[in-house]
Amino acid sequence: MLILQRRKGQSLSINDNITLTVVDTGADWVKLAIDAPKEVPILRSELKEAAAENQKASATAPLKVLDEILKRK
Repeated sequence: MLILQRRKGQSLSINDNITLTVVDTGADWVKLAIDAPKEVPILRSELKEAAAENQKASATAPLKVLDEILKRK
């Protein structure tokens, strides 16, 4: 893990196509702007974890329950 210190308005680059810029800061938060190509997925870690949990739950759900869900749509 690389740890960097940046101030408001400063940026950092990842490869040649991703730029992170510090937009604003507070006592216990930071607001970042991310400039990346559309094909690069950007997810907050809590959303990525929730998606993984949903996939895990759906993989273990009984087929009868899944069929009922699909019939409702």
